[in-house]
Amino acid sequence: MKPRTVTVLWIVAIALGAAVFFLKKTEGGANQNKTNRTAGEKLIAAFPASETASIAISGADQSVTLAQKDGKWTVTERDGFPANTRNINEFIRTLAEIKVTQGIEAGPSFAPRFGMDEKSSDPAEHGITATFTDKSGKELATISFGKNLDAAASSSPFGGGGATGRYVRNHADESGFYAVSEVFGTLSTDPKSWLADDFIKVERIKSISLSKPGSDQNEYALVRDDENAEFNFTDAYPGVKIDPAATSPLKSLFSYARFDDVVPAAKVAERASPEKLQKASITTFEGFTYDIALQPAKATTPAQEGEGAQPAAEEYLMEIKVSAELPKERKKPEEEKPEDAVTADKAFAERVITLTESLETSKSLEGVTFVVSKFTVDALLKGRAELMSKGPGPGAEAPPLPPGISAFTPPVEIPANPAPQPPAPEQPEQ
Repeated sequence: MKPRTVTVLWIVAIALGAAVFFLKKTEGGANQNKTNRTAGEKLIAAFPASETASIAISGADQSVTLAQKDGKWTVTERDGFPANTRNINEFIRTLAEIKVTQGIEAGPSFAPRFGMDEKSSDPAEHGITATFTDKSGKELATISFGKNLDAAASSSPFGGGGATGRYVRNHADESGFYAVSEVFGTLSTDPKSWLADDFIKVERIKSISLSKPGSDQNEYALVRDDENAEFNFTDAYPGVKIDPAATSPLKSLFSYARFDDVVPAAKVAERASPEKLQKASITTFEGFTYDIALQPAKATTPAQEGEGAQPAAEEYLMEIKVSAELPKERKKPEEEKPEDAVTADKAFAERVITLTESLETSKSLEGVTFVVSKFTVDALLKGRAELMSKGPGPGAEAPPLPPGISAFTPPVEIPANPAPQPPAPEQPEQ
């Protein structure tokens, strides 16, 4: 091969190599996101979590404001009822520490593509926006949360993928949108989802009474001698027996009760049914008295009709008043050993502390109208007749069976009595 030809080939090879190099470099630059945050960096470089005094969370159809009052988180839309501090702190902490997994260069106008369409009435398309402010009302951050990131495929042989993260937008950063590895499962625009779950806890019930709907007259009044005894009517007629199966749930009434929501004072009248109001009084062996008012709650929206429609769950409005005379001294049994007295005194002191805390918690619930499920109060709202025994009372003997008949003998069909026949006409004497 001539030297000139070799030289030309080398020049062509070098030119092709340079072209490929510059092409790859150009493509790499075109594919590189120019967002302010990159994978592995925090979504918010320095989030002032400790300065946060209020969080306004809004969506397509609901909104809620969480605000600090006297150092405690409250729910503004529920007349300042205590908020679930654990969930709020977890939300703030996660947001302060969350790191970017991917940055997508796009302007704010592309928000609908990521499930953050502020004009949409569909909650799934609208997304959720949270605005954080300090005590002076100064905005600290505004973050929007869009669609979840779903796994395209699962390595599990059982299939399924589920959400692996979520698209978010920091409104102070207009360079793009970000994917993060957190779905923020507790984030909600529904005020009731942020309420603290502290509620009354009734223990060791001694007596229960309930009034008739819309009346002060008692529906029933029950009492028992000790915690192991059954309830009995305080005013039973002779021969009337209690049904232990019906009254047994009353022994643990409100032991683990929960409420569903709180009704703001301005809206109680809209949901109240005063003509069906019932009052209950519960006393315990440890000196607590709970006065409770219950009435069916009117629905907030008309019930949907049509084939396949599900009826709305029945709910009740509940108000509470609590008082207590806590024991100051332990009743010491006779001939108690000194070593036993030390243990008993310690247990008594610890119990008094627990009762004092329970009283404080219960007193904080006064003046609030709660929404509870029918299941929560169903055992309490039974009628007097439903608490009566339907058969022989305990210890009563069944009437003896005829000879030769047992409880397993099939019933014998008894023929009907023949119809009476008219008397035969008298025959004339011969």
